[in-house]
Amino acid sequence: MTHHFPIRVYYEDTDMGGIVYHANYLRFIERARSDWVRSLGVDQNTMREAGLIYVVRRVEADFLAPAKFDQELMVRTEVAEVTSARLILSQLVQRGATDLFTAQVTIVCMGIEGGRPQRLPAEIRALL
Repeated sequence: MTHHFPIRVYYEDTDMGGIVYHANYLRFIERARSDWVRSLGVDQNTMREAGLIYVVRRVEADFLAPAKFDQELMVRTEVAEVTSARLILSQLVQRGATDLFTAQVTIVCMGIEGGRPQRLPAEIRALL
């Protein structure tokens, strides 16, 4: 299952040279993950009210080529691995057929009370 999320590069996303500032790629892939979770029918507000949240534990990223002001990009998100305690996603930002940024993102579930790791809910694992 692959999720696609379009992004347009706005002026605020760029540095003085009109190139996307490196930290903004993390914002792009976060938006794509949020949209992907929503498309699965997972209500993160309901989860939070039940005392569970998802947190990023690890990001391994590679910057491959620059994106510039006003370009249209696509963020592709795919499940790389699911265990009882974590979810690893592979995310790729592209401009057309050109790969710009790639990341492996490890997500874990955490209880709000005490901030301790929790198992991923069974119904979420079943969706994946």
